[in-house]
Amino acid sequence: VQLVESGGGLVQPGGSLRLSCAGSGFFFSRYAMSWYRQAPGKQRELVARITSGGNTNYADSEKGRFTISRDNPKNTVYLQMDSLKPEDTAVYYCNAAILSYNYWGQGTQVTVSP
Repeated sequence: VQLVESGGGLVQPGGSLRLSCAGSGFFFSRYAMSWYRQAPGKQRELVARITSGGNTNYADSEKGRFTISRDNPKNTVYLQMDSLKPEDTAVYYCNAAILSYNYWGQGTQVTVSP
């Protein structure tokens, strides 16, 4: 199983970024996919999750600003982030929970700063 994130970077407050996570080595379309983030000195937290059927759920602080989606033929999950705030600064990780085991990508840094 391999998860490779991309799309992070430096953005000003109020800006947007789209993160991508390409999965390989497993039947991507069969599993829920999630995005987590970890800010310095804080625990890793769930940002958004999308089931194999396309149902989504979000952390309260991201509702209305972030959108998770998936493209199964491309084995890719996306996180569209709008109206970014400095407190969104973190390393963002892609996650696949497969047979009770959590697989993680290497993470991509998102920095929101003037």
